[in-house]
Amino acid sequence: MSGNNSLPTSDHPANGLWRNARLATFSNDIAVTEDAALAVVDGRIAYAGAESVLPAEFAALPATDCQARLITPSLIDCHTHLVFGGDRAMEFEMRLSGASYEEIARAGGGIVSTVSATRALSVDQLVAESLPRLDALLSEGVSTVEIKSGYGLTVETELNMLRAARHFSEIRPVRVVTSWLAAHATPAEYKGRNGDYIRDVVLPGLDMAHAEGLVDAVDGFCEGIAFSVAEMRTVFDKAKELGLPVKLHAEQLSNQGGAKMAASYGALSCEHLEYLDVEGAEAMARAGTVAVLLPGAYYTLREKQAPPVAALRQAGVRIALSTDCNPGTSPLTSLLLTLNMGATLFSLTVEECLAGATREAARALGLLHETGTLEAGKSADFTVWNVKRPAELVYRIGFNPLHARIFKGRKAS
Repeated sequence: MSGNNSLPTSDHPANGLWRNARLATFSNDIAVTEDAALAVVDGRIAYAGAESVLPAEFAALPATDCQARLITPSLIDCHTHLVFGGDRAMEFEMRLSGASYEEIARAGGGIVSTVSATRALSVDQLVAESLPRLDALLSEGVSTVEIKSGYGLTVETELNMLRAARHFSEIRPVRVVTSWLAAHATPAEYKGRNGDYIRDVVLPGLDMAHAEGLVDAVDGFCEGIAFSVAEMRTVFDKAKELGLPVKLHAEQLSNQGGAKMAASYGALSCEHLEYLDVEGAEAMARAGTVAVLLPGAYYTLREKQAPPVAALRQAGVRIALSTDCNPGTSPLTSLLLTLNMGATLFSLTVEECLAGATREAARALGLLHETGTLEAGKSADFTVWNVKRPAELVYRIGFNPLHARIFKGRKAS
């Protein structure tokens, strides 16, 4: 068996053997296999386990000596608003002076304050302005990113946001999953006319996004300052008609019953969930709907009510973690920091945090068949870390131990 001390370059064929590694597949838990190997054939995992029982057919693959570094699945950021124009630093200052999220929103701030800056940008400009945020995530071992629309609030700008999101996978080694989130807020020109906005923008725009191949799922913001359960049903009915899965921002500021409603549509996930009740958690569990927790928003908004983690565990709801990268309530582009926040702010275990940014994040995107764990047949998306134990990825603050990110069997960074 040959080996070398460096990882393959980006033009290396998507075949190889990563050996002399500590391997955590995350398929069932975060247990580490010492003296392990991972074989890649045609960009997919062919073997992941102890090197001592490596099938002979993989021994001749071009080998990389990992020098006892830890290998895990690449990270997945399953809830972001990464494409937008401008910033909301002034709103941040207002919040520091005591203004609440609802007060800022009702005064014309919040989501709608980003709309004019986003509408002013072309697709190319949206890509250029948002690319540094994507690169920050990739630099920490992220291989898959979900990106939502929701800051255009016109058909064309919403489409442009998703066009920009799709373009990222053409210029970076990353898997991008898109969500149509036109039902994020009502723009000023439709103030007080949610129904008209849904009829004129959300539904026809979704038809166009679907026809153009821009949308993988449909999302919405179900809240007193956004859209009601009944209004979101209209949107989800259209998604069902188009054969698209749904997800929902639910129970962030109050309990509107959105999670229970979304679960009735077989939602992939519900997000935030600070005010989720037991009935909602049980409905999510029955539907297999993943709870995506977003500690960045909880932290930025200085919220007092954390998501009901105990109730989620009791009901058997799977838990994912994400940055919620957005310009106002979670200007966060570090999934590693998010792991620490999940543990520190929400009392998640190390295993829940790591599974939440890999296996369960993949589940929340409907991609568990493709990525999120290191198992034969899946895409060879994995990360080599300069650490010995998985817990180090959660425990450290402001430290990036990335050694190499492998995407579809090729070294990406």
